[in-house]
Amino acid sequence: MNYEQKITEFFNQKTIAIAGVSRNPQGSVGNAIYKKFKESGYNIFPINPHAEMIEGDTCYPNLKSIPEKVDAVFIATSPAVSTEIVKQSIEAEVKTIWFHRSMGNGSFSEEAAKLGEENGLSVIRSGCPMMYISKVDPFHKMMRFFMKLFGKLK
Repeated sequence: MNYEQKITEFFNQKTIAIAGVSRNPQGSVGNAIYKKFKESGYNIFPINPHAEMIEGDTCYPNLKSIPEKVDAVFIATSPAVSTEIVKQSIEAEVKTIWFHRSMGNGSFSEEAAKLGEENGLSVIRSGCPMMYISKVDPFHKMMRFFMKLFGKLK
C-alpha cells in the first residue's frame, strides 16, 4: 500500500486515539490535531497518562482504558514513548498508526515503526493530518508540497 492509500485508510477510520496530547495546549501538536479531528466529526480519544481532562474531555492513560474499540492511533509523543504506544496499538488490534513527523524526527521511531509493520499494522511514517484534513491551512498546504517534493512522505 502506498503513502496516499495509507492516508485514505487512516481518514476512513472513525474512532481515533491521539497519543501525546498535553496538559499545556500552547504549541502542542497533539492538542491541535485532537481539536481538528474533533471539529471534523471524528470520534476522538486523547491519551496522556498524566492528565485527567484535555480540552474539556476525559483523557485516558493508555489505549486499553478507552471504553470503545479504537481503529487508528495518531502518535504525537516523543520518539522514546512511540514504541510503547505501538505495543498498546498491537494489543488493542488497531488497524493503522501515524507518526507525526515533518522535517525533523518528530514522534518517529524506526524501532516502533518496524514493530507495527511486523505485527500487521498499516504504518504512516511521516507527515501530519493537518496537511490533509478538511480546510487545510496555507502553512500545511506548503508543508505537504515541500515534503512531497523532497520525498519525505512515507
